[in-house]
Amino acid sequence: MKSPTSSATDQAPADPAASDEALATQPIGYWSGLAHTAVTRHLRDAMARIDVTQPQYWVLNRVNGGPAAPSREEVVSQLTPLADGPHEIGRVVDQLLHRGWLRTDDTHTLHLTEPGEAARIRLRSLVTELRAEVHEGISDEEYVAALKVLRRMVANVEGVTS
Repeated sequence: MKSPTSSATDQAPADPAASDEALATQPIGYWSGLAHTAVTRHLRDAMARIDVTQPQYWVLNRVNGGPAAPSREEVVSQLTPLADGPHEIGRVVDQLLHRGWLRTDDTHTLHLTEPGEAARIRLRSLVTELRAEVHEGISDEEYVAALKVLRRMVANVEGVTS
């Protein structure tokens, strides 16, 4: 069913060189996928140059970011939906424990060590720099508008089965 604010626009094949006038006909899956791939690769390449992975950054932030120290199971459960596979986050926790950036206590909760907190701060600075690169030439208003459109598209298709 067509909503009152949508228009009937034929879908054109994905075209990286599409003119501004033709963008309304472009497939969102192509463009959102291309953006995801390019931004993720840029971020992960920059982190690899300092021997860190994006999932390691996620874990450091999660261990630091809650009101209480999380267990390994909580971290794995919360971050696995973002990961490349069901076992990745557990492996990352092991890597960070081995590296000395995390430690466990008597209750088996995870805590950042001093080197782990220093790494988290360095990574946050790197991610802030990378965000500025990605957002160059894009105002906050444009960024918010783009995210609102994507959020609405997700809401439009939630629960739809093929």
